[in-house]
Amino acid sequence: MTTSSPLVTGHVGLNVTDIDRSLLFYGDVLGFDVLGEGKEDGRRFAFLGRDGTLVLTLWQQADTAFEPTRAGLHHLAFTAPSMDEVRAAESRLRDLGVDFAYDGVVAHGEGTASGGIFFHDPDGTRLEISAAAGAEDAPVPTAAAPTCGFF
Repeated sequence: MTTSSPLVTGHVGLNVTDIDRSLLFYGDVLGFDVLGEGKEDGRRFAFLGRDGTLVLTLWQQADTAFEPTRAGLHHLAFTAPSMDEVRAAESRLRDLGVDFAYDGVVAHGEGTASGGIFFHDPDGTRLEISAAAGAEDAPVPTAAAPTCGFF
């Protein structure tokens, strides 16, 4: 298949157990705007984005929390413009008692400048906020594999 331009990710859809709780987390905590939503009982959903651009869709149709041993989404990563922004997000998330996978900023791999924070949303989905530089002196949780890899 030949295309004139490369494919890019359009948006990500996540199943959630409680859309109101997830809207608070992704909206208030991570700063996404609600671009549209469906409030019909049994068919709740929300389109989230920034500056009018769709980034994430939440679908209230899960009965249980995220299960990392099942096929499907591994983790969802967001890119910040700087490590200062990653650390500001970390501070906000810590103040709210969010569950972190690692203690603070970690490097993506041994000797890399990129890195970030890894944490979980209310349904246990693993999330990442990272920057391309600024993690040069940050620890690496596992030297034998990428930090965002196994859990």
